[in-house]
Amino acid sequence: MTTMKPRTIAASKFKAECLRLMDEVAATRQPLVITKHRQPVARLMPVEAKPAPFLGRLKGVFEVMGDIVAPIITEGEWDQD
Repeated sequence: MTTMKPRTIAASKFKAECLRLMDEVAATRQPLVITKHRQPVARLMPVEAKPAPFLGRLKGVFEVMGDIVAPIITEGEWDQD
């Protein structure tokens, strides 16, 4: 199995192109090593996406309209024999 050597970039160049490089790392999923005086000082890596939790998945999808405490059926409709 071959492992690909992470791409390196000088800190000064990283500073100038930071936002573009973050987008690139997110898109390619390949880490980027940031160097200062040719010595590695930091590594920019993509974040692993977490699956959405089951509970609360539909939060914000539905909206409650009206009174949720009062009964829907009026008093006259109860005695329909």
